[in-house]
Amino acid sequence: MSSPLPRVLAYTDGGCRGNPGPGSWAFLLVDLASGGALERAGGEPHTTNNRMEYLAAIRALESLKVRSEVEIRTDSRLLVNTATTWMKGWKAKGWKKKGGPIKNLDLVQRLDVLLVEHTVRWTWVRGHAGDPGNERVDELANISMDSLQAGASPDLEQRHARCPIALV
Repeated sequence: MSSPLPRVLAYTDGGCRGNPGPGSWAFLLVDLASGGALERAGGEPHTTNNRMEYLAAIRALESLKVRSEVEIRTDSRLLVNTATTWMKGWKAKGWKKKGGPIKNLDLVQRLDVLLVEHTVRWTWVRGHAGDPGNERVDELANISMDSLQAGASPDLEQRHARCPIALV
């Protein structure tokens, strides 16, 4: 039986030049029924790689207009482990963990809210290994960082009637 929810594939990536330093996030969303796609990227002048990885997934999920079934493919083990393993325990302990505070708690809590709104499956992909979706979001994040470092807006958005790349 097929899912009654819209099915979406999301690739996400975040990066930073220096850590901390100027950074950006990017995502590619593909509606699996229509093949339509949305690409977005943005950035911050002083941030960390981990914040950008979290923001990429958050921005992708926030862009969905209705409850959806989403597969998020990311090269961030931190993001996958946070969402699938660690978050549940942190939440049960009042957003605390053994050994100190949770880093980027504001973003972890935003992600938690979004994970309740959607049905999300996480897939880790090896970065810089030729996966077309991963390579595309890496490219978008770098374009965004280049713009940021040049003093321009890091914000990018492109809508496509058909996904601009061949996905695996």
